[in-house]
Amino acid sequence: MNKARKIVSVLQELYPEAKCELNYRTPYELLIATMLSAQSTDKRVNIITKDLFASYNTPDKMVSLSEGELIELIRTIGFYNNKAKNILMTSHILLEKYGGEVPKTREELVKLPGVGRKTANVVISNAFGIPAFAVDTHVGRVTNRLGLTKSKNPNQIEIDVTSQLPKKLYTQAHHLFIFHGRKCCKAIRPLCDSCPLTVNCTYYKQNKQER
Repeated sequence: MNKARKIVSVLQELYPEAKCELNYRTPYELLIATMLSAQSTDKRVNIITKDLFASYNTPDKMVSLSEGELIELIRTIGFYNNKAKNILMTSHILLEKYGGEVPKTREELVKLPGVGRKTANVVISNAFGIPAFAVDTHVGRVTNRLGLTKSKNPNQIEIDVTSQLPKKLYTQAHHLFIFHGRKCCKAIRPLCDSCPLTVNCTYYKQNKQER
């Protein structure tokens, strides 16, 4: 068992509840929620989508809103102007090109306005069960500290980490690294003294003498 699999095995025991924390019922809801989550928290997104999805949870319902009306509904989240514009453009494209359905491939998803590789990976893995490893700030930080990658580029991090794991673990590993980043391996003052991964952690080995 290589280092990456050992780490994932430890995290599986530590966070058996690890999963996507965005609230959604359909691929479309997950797509919109993930678009909203850029540079925001899942908790904040869930507060917004609870009301938004009560009335506008399909592309045809969403496009009944003007850009200004959608902005008012998501105003408490960061970058609401761009997000409103992209959500409406994407919803129109889904109706015109895909019959209102969310495409199931990364290649098609990333062509949608406001949908990058991370968002596409979140959607295909969680909504459609296709193995994918999405890289957000938590994943990037944790995998760098653990020495699974030396890159700051999300695409390279994805390549580095997935090359060390079987496809069946891609999605779960993504969730496990996020949970560990939120609960233990925090950006500021990581809780190294209570972390079970210090024996495998490059960051800990490099900094323990300073603590």
